[in-house]
Amino acid sequence: MNRKLRADADYITEQAIAAVLPDRAVKRALEGVEFPGRVILIAAGKAAWQMANAAHEQLSDRIDAGIVITKYGHVKGPIGKLECVEAGHPIPDENSFSGTEKAIKLVQGLSERDTVVFLLSGGGSALFEKPLIPAQELGEITEKLLASGASITEINTVRKRLSAVKGGKFAVLARPARIFSVVLSDILGDPLDMIASGPACPDSTTCAQALEVARRYGIELSDEAGAALETETPKSLDNVTTKITGSVKELCTAAMQAAKDRGYRAVYLTDRLCCEARDAGSFLASVLKSHAEDGEKLAFIAGGETVVHLRGKGRGGRNQELALAAGRELSGEKGMAVFSVGSDGTD
Repeated sequence: MNRKLRADADYITEQAIAAVLPDRAVKRALEGVEFPGRVILIAAGKAAWQMANAAHEQLSDRIDAGIVITKYGHVKGPIGKLECVEAGHPIPDENSFSGTEKAIKLVQGLSERDTVVFLLSGGGSALFEKPLIPAQELGEITEKLLASGASITEINTVRKRLSAVKGGKFAVLARPARIFSVVLSDILGDPLDMIASGPACPDSTTCAQALEVARRYGIELSDEAGAALETETPKSLDNVTTKITGSVKELCTAAMQAAKDRGYRAVYLTDRLCCEARDAGSFLASVLKSHAEDGEKLAFIAGGETVVHLRGKGRGGRNQELALAAGRELSGEKGMAVFSVGSDGTD
């Protein structure tokens, strides 16, 4: 590995991530906001602890109660009077269900003056869940969709209808209280109703689309699950204010500036790269090879969400597969490297 390229890649990665860190995003979103009544804080997702900790620092004594639901190993310590729960991801487990049930109880009996500060980040679909079908079947459906290469949008279109809190249903449960939602986006184009399956956002998808996803990927449904997919979700909500931040586009913009700081001519390819991880690796390697003779320092920036099809007992890490595919294409080439950064590792 070329040490200079590695050092530059590390710098670009660190600067890009710093620009969209959850704590910064939450503090920006809460600046100048006042809450007249009681404040209940609910945080769910892989970045839930960081977001909740930032909100606690900002709101201090204003928080009456709350809960943080995040992935195993992601709680970094106690946060005031908030309860911190670690649960299953990407497949929900009993801790996901019990933590969500506690969140639902916290928002019961609130008045119109009260506010639920609802902090959402990637992974919330698994971590914030109250299934309408047996947990085992929900897990099997989720695993099958993940292993079949379904996009996150397709997966969430199905999961919304199998849940009592997704697809705007949590906002309905919190009425008449207001919900002030800060959403850390991890989906291309920032579709609010898809991030964590949109528990506090009107659903733009239809029953017909959910059934088509199940058919396309050969998902066998029980009568109970089939009935759930045919039950429509809320299409409007009047008690929610949402601020979205930390998007892939913001990340790519920050990476562009960091690359320029290192003396590169930064080229923005896309923030909506969505394909097989191996195809993305081959594509990026081809871009590099096509500019091999340009004679200048170039950094090509792309963001998105790739998918994998599991074969055998492989772990299916998207970043690893992308990097391996690019490595095969660039074998023997000098002065070129592809770096893939995401939640399953960096290569």
